[in-house]
Amino acid sequence: MGKKTVSLVLSSGGARGMAHIGAIEALEEKGYKIVSIAGCSAGALIGGIYGTGQLPKFKDWICNLDRIDVFSLMDFTLSSKGFIKGEKVFGELKKLIEDCNIEDLSIPFRCNAVEIPSGKERVFKSGSLYRAIRASVSIPTVLMPARIGKQEYIDGGILNPIPFNLLDEEHLGDWIVAVDLNGPKTALMNVDKESKKESAIKLPSWLKEYQKKFSNYFNAEDKRPKEGNYKGMSSVELLNYSFDLLQDRLSALVIEKHQADILIEISREQAGTLEFHRSEELIKVGKVKMLEALNEIDNGSK
Repeated sequence: MGKKTVSLVLSSGGARGMAHIGAIEALEEKGYKIVSIAGCSAGALIGGIYGTGQLPKFKDWICNLDRIDVFSLMDFTLSSKGFIKGEKVFGELKKLIEDCNIEDLSIPFRCNAVEIPSGKERVFKSGSLYRAIRASVSIPTVLMPARIGKQEYIDGGILNPIPFNLLDEEHLGDWIVAVDLNGPKTALMNVDKESKKESAIKLPSWLKEYQKKFSNYFNAEDKRPKEGNYKGMSSVELLNYSFDLLQDRLSALVIEKHQADILIEISREQAGTLEFHRSEELIKVGKVKMLEALNEIDNGSK
């Protein structure tokens, strides 16, 4: 029998997107062939890199970044549009894996972003891969909007966090498999963290200040207000809280409308948006969850 073919839908979710790598590894190890990918934000990054055939190289790079390395890739700015420019990390990515056109990838790939101020969704299926990814990952208040020509773009997750409808209908696999990175607390998975050598250099005071100010992005604690001791939120916390609620609800509606053959959920609390130093742990989570889902199918429980 030939390999089962899969169309993969990869959601937005910041650093939790590294779980997409583990999910892809599990599919390949079990003998499934990925024939098309639709990705949003972090899903656009991992899906696009997979299409270049260089995902193992990217994995090796990202798994060797400690907390200091991650901070060093963040070109902080005082702009009101976002506190990270994004030029530095994409410069490093281009050194690691050369840019190419989406239409030249090994498999059909599409990702999305939101054009501002029109609010229209733009679907990228040709042209520069990194330009499309940079547009798709532009999380409001975090990464400055991406500029393409005269237009600016923000994170595709604003309108379409799990882009089922972006899959190439001419290249649909036997199964549609989706990975949702904004799952509920019940989807949280405890992981035995492997010891990882951290840099002996202490965080500079200015980095500590950024980490404290934007703690929502740098840790996985549930930042939603507790009714018993609610003391109010800052404007940034309120904006993030509102965005999380809207995205969670939108994700649930999209999943309800588009039935996936396999859906795995990564809890929103599994990692903070910018905790890329936990990539190895997150890859493991994605792989374990996907293997569990595939084993259930093999055992006839689904």
